[in-house]
Amino acid sequence: MSKLRLGPIVEEKPVKITIELSGKLHADLVDYAAAHAKENGLGAPLPIERLAPPILERFIAADRGFSKVRRRS
Repeated sequence: MSKLRLGPIVEEKPVKITIELSGKLHADLVDYAAAHAKENGLGAPLPIERLAPPILERFIAADRGFSKVRRRS
């Protein structure tokens, strides 16, 4: 299995929001959580609400177009 992009999750003070996910995205996140737990030696997968924020952070950090827009403003 190839290495996942998301490593260990760092604890931070959370800010709660509510979002709606498609059934497919929810299933994908559940599968990703299981793979992440296995790769990082966790006893159980993290809940999706703990997993989604770091995934979004990685996505934003890797988005070159967003980085260019942010630097311009």
